[in-house]
Amino acid sequence: MSADKHIPSLDEKAAVEGETVVRTESISPSVEERRLVRKLDMRILPIACIMYLFAYLCRSNLGNARLQGLPQDVLHGDPTGVLFDWTNSVFFFSYVLCQVPATLLSKLCPPRIWLGCTMVGWGLCSLLMSTAFDFPGLLVARIGIGAFEAGFSPGIPLYMSLFYGKDELGVRLAFWFAFAAIAGAFGGLIAFGIQDIHAAIPNWKLLFIVEGLPTVLLGLLSMVILPNRPEETRILNEREREIAIERMNRGTRADIGRTVNKPHISAAFRDWRVYAGGILYFGTNCAAAAFGAFLPTVIATFGYTNARAQLLTVPPYMVAAVYMCLTSYASDRLQSRGIFIVVASVLGGIGYALLAGVTNIHARYFATFCITSGTYTSIGVILAWYVHNLGSETKKAAGMPIFMAIGQCGSVLGSHLYPATEGPRYIRGFAVSCALQFLNAFTALVLTISYGVENKRRDERYGKPVPDAPVDTSILADKAPLFRYTP
Repeated sequence: MSADKHIPSLDEKAAVEGETVVRTESISPSVEERRLVRKLDMRILPIACIMYLFAYLCRSNLGNARLQGLPQDVLHGDPTGVLFDWTNSVFFFSYVLCQVPATLLSKLCPPRIWLGCTMVGWGLCSLLMSTAFDFPGLLVARIGIGAFEAGFSPGIPLYMSLFYGKDELGVRLAFWFAFAAIAGAFGGLIAFGIQDIHAAIPNWKLLFIVEGLPTVLLGLLSMVILPNRPEETRILNEREREIAIERMNRGTRADIGRTVNKPHISAAFRDWRVYAGGILYFGTNCAAAAFGAFLPTVIATFGYTNARAQLLTVPPYMVAAVYMCLTSYASDRLQSRGIFIVVASVLGGIGYALLAGVTNIHARYFATFCITSGTYTSIGVILAWYVHNLGSETKKAAGMPIFMAIGQCGSVLGSHLYPATEGPRYIRGFAVSCALQFLNAFTALVLTISYGVENKRRDERYGKPVPDAPVDTSILADKAPLFRYTP
């Protein structure tokens, strides 16, 4: 049905009246705009990526510390592996509980100060882990790391959406999240280097110090380097600010200043697609977070020494980083997210199936490449998918931490899938993760069809919007008649 033949209902009239659409010609990238994007890339991406590198190092270094004597020194040997499981998973309790309030609160603060302070906080907690002498001490430090990182991880995609369009954001979030994979490789190299240091303190303590102290210093530095919102930052001249504000209003309408649109918070809690994102994030995090913590232990079951196992964790993460960036680049160019998540989830599921059902060492090691590439790629594309499709800034600030908090519960589950008593095969853990990966593929396919059907319905009722024209999402968020989802 064409737009001129459709007689809108009263609700539809109210919806259209609630938004102001400026129908201008689609703006092609100008020389000034490309120069601005390069400037933003140089200012934001390096520091944001390094921040996430250290966030992931501080989050996942327990796997390396486990092979360096932490259970023997602090957990009384921990023969069943239960105490280590709880030390690993308690991080996610504070991480889950603090994400929604922390991300909403971040909208009321200067972004550079907020992000820098969260980094200083988790860096100090990582340093404190080196002073722990018993199980409760480790738990308190891990809870602190989770609380501070809860204000960082959901905040970065929201922060980047202020500066980059939906056709630019995927690959930049991939660069950012690739540093989680690089952190896995880098953490293995650090642990391998520390393995042969004969210091006055145990190697696991030195590991926490080496990774915690630079984190604190980098947090202080980020407060100086990162820009604030485009309308506030001092690093842009007036012409650059004008272009940046126009860019942040393409296909949507950004908030003005540091505000929270309260109705959009409840809208995020009522949106079924947010909870579908939670299913995606749950399965992916169960696979990625747990596998990251236990990968050195899993590789050690192949018959290698602990030092060699640390070193062999590097290649899977490096390949995952490259695969993630290539996939996200293609996703940006094609403006399609769901199908790429389906492919990545199937790849991860195949990897877990190989680990569960094959005994050949080379095939099992190949499976680790499939798992890291599939799971890490899914996370990066999911973030890019939702940071646009939630419509308004406040709905993003509420909806993203909601599905990320649900997803981190998968990390808690994953932390308990590999108890020492089930080694060296860990069949139950691999089977559960495999099933969740295929559930992810199905969920992503359902979401893709749902977004496509809704876009078609709106095209038929309201006509096709001009590409990149501002759409007033201040009232209806992603439900605005001329807002279009990325399928």
